Amino acid sequence: MCGICGILDLKKEKRIKKGSVIQMISKLLHRGPDAVNHFYTGNMTFGFTRLSIIDLEGGIQPIFNEDNSIILVCNGEIFNFIELRKDLILKGHHFKTRTDVEVLIHLYEEYGFDFLNKLNGQFAFAIFDFKKNCLFCARDHFGIIPFFYSITNGFFIFASEIKAILAHPDIKKEIDLVALDQILTFPGLIGSRTMFKNIKSLENGHYMVIKNVNHIDDVEYWDVVYPKEGEVEYQWGEDFYMDRLDELITNSVKLRLRADVPVGLYISGGIDSTIVSAKTRDLTPSERRYSFSIDFEDKDKSESKFQRIAADYIKSNHSEKIFYHSDINDRLKKAVYHSEYPLKETYNTASLALSEAARAKNIKVVLSGEGADEWFAGYPGYKFDKFNRMVRKKKNDSPGLSDLNKRIWGDETFNFEMNLTNVRKMKKELYSKSLVDHFDEDIDCLKYKIVNKHRLQGLNLIHKRSYLDYKLRLVNHLIADHGDRMAYANSVEVRYPFLDKDLVEFMSTVPADLKLKEFEEKYLLKKVAKGIIPECIIHREKFAFHSSGSPQLLKRNLEYINDLINYEKIKHQGFFNPETIEKLKKEYTAENFHLNIPYEMDLLIIVITFGIFLNEFEIL
Repeated sequence: MCGICGILDLKKEKRIKKGSVIQMISKLLHRGPDAVNHFYTGNMTFGFTRLSIIDLEGGIQPIFNEDNSIILVCNGEIFNFIELRKDLILKGHHFKTRTDVEVLIHLYEEYGFDFLNKLNGQFAFAIFDFKKNCLFCARDHFGIIPFFYSITNGFFIFASEIKAILAHPDIKKEIDLVALDQILTFPGLIGSRTMFKNIKSLENGHYMVIKNVNHIDDVEYWDVVYPKEGEVEYQWGEDFYMDRLDELITNSVKLRLRADVPVGLYISGGIDSTIVSAKTRDLTPSERRYSFSIDFEDKDKSESKFQRIAADYIKSNHSEKIFYHSDINDRLKKAVYHSEYPLKETYNTASLALSEAARAKNIKVVLSGEGADEWFAGYPGYKFDKFNRMVRKKKNDSPGLSDLNKRIWGDETFNFEMNLTNVRKMKKELYSKSLVDHFDEDIDCLKYKIVNKHRLQGLNLIHKRSYLDYKLRLVNHLIADHGDRMAYANSVEVRYPFLDKDLVEFMSTVPADLKLKEFEEKYLLKKVAKGIIPECIIHREKFAFHSSGSPQLLKRNLEYINDLINYEKIKHQGFFNPETIEKLKKEYTAENFHLNIPYEMDLLIIVITFGIFLNEFEIL
């Protein structure tokens, strides 16, 4: 819906300069090209850029309450605002606009900080209460909408994107080496870390209350909670879970179609996006539909057959973008700039092309099937877990790995993705000598909190992996750099029906064997899909969405890519071992070399995009 930013002088000395928020706003115009506004006092200021979706004429922010004692800026959508608004009016509240986010002010007036779980939406907001001299900030349950902040020189500075915070004159740019290590260890960044040492991300399902320098509270208000094995007696049959899931998916799509502009569809050709598309067709039979997909020039990556089947099935006006190797090169710098950290894959460039296609059709809002794999055991890891436990019910062969898994996951036999002892060895070969010298003491991300491992204890293996996929893959990667940032780079908002609070809370109560039955992934979702979408899509083999990586880039012999991994430049920057980079270059350019993504890591694309990151943000 927009971009937001703001500054609070925690010392209350009226040190805020009006030009600071103006400069921050200028870095967020891609998130909201339709309007710009701000509110300023010497001790606090809010900035806003608008992407008009609901209440096109009256939805400008910041928004005040009736007596101007409370002010709000919000990025995102409150999908159940109509129901909340009716209840608040009955309680005596008066609304100035028809926009969805105005309910936040009145909910705060009515319930204080305790209204967040009444919301069904994707949001990040800041409310300043002038009477209490208090700033209240929150991020949605799944972290779909970003919220970054820094506490520097007695200022609390926040924004939808880091680049706006960097525009503040008091912010210094310093690489967080633990964050770099997270990227080399997990699917992306995790927790509150960003690539900048003095800038944090408010975690999903958290809110903050800021009163002064000595009173800053960070509170978790929601998380996915699975029952421990044997804790719940499943008394319902399969039909009950099917019917309830179908009802929840329908309601989730219905809520996410609320907009005063046309809503488009991302179609991958898989079961998730096709269900969302079919539900959209059924809920809006008389409306013209627009859908968008990416197809790759490499035939082994092409899903165009199933994408066209899905588009024909819902009778949409379909746009298909053929993605060539050259498209990666053309968009890689932009992808890194908007992601605000180095990338492990190049498919963010394909996501950019997808949002470009939507914007070219003047579509501001799209629905996506992202976010289903985590709740329905859709990734290969769920099958691997089951197979490994069936074949070998013992510790890992490596005692060091068993101890590490026990410390991190609370389970010595559980591996999240790669063997962490092998990853540790790989990182020490990749890092420069100066980083290796400090690795064990300061840089190793496994020394710091990864997840709340107590929430993993006693869980069914499927639910354990589900929780980790949600925390380590989904939140700060798939719906962050891959989702929000690549869509908003082209002024497009993505909505995720499978990331509906009611739906996910229900899925946490569904028996694990209805998610992975025998070795069939997404069993329950497939049962719901039967009769709703084409059978050929239901039963097609799982296909991972990915684009070509660094080997293809290297073979194109591009000058700027070669410069990024030049021996002397790598040595001068001091992050990676130039000898190791040279070995990788020879290996990756060898005839018939092939990376088995996602089971092997594309190390050079991380090095390349880290170099782009340093250049784009003018570091070093």
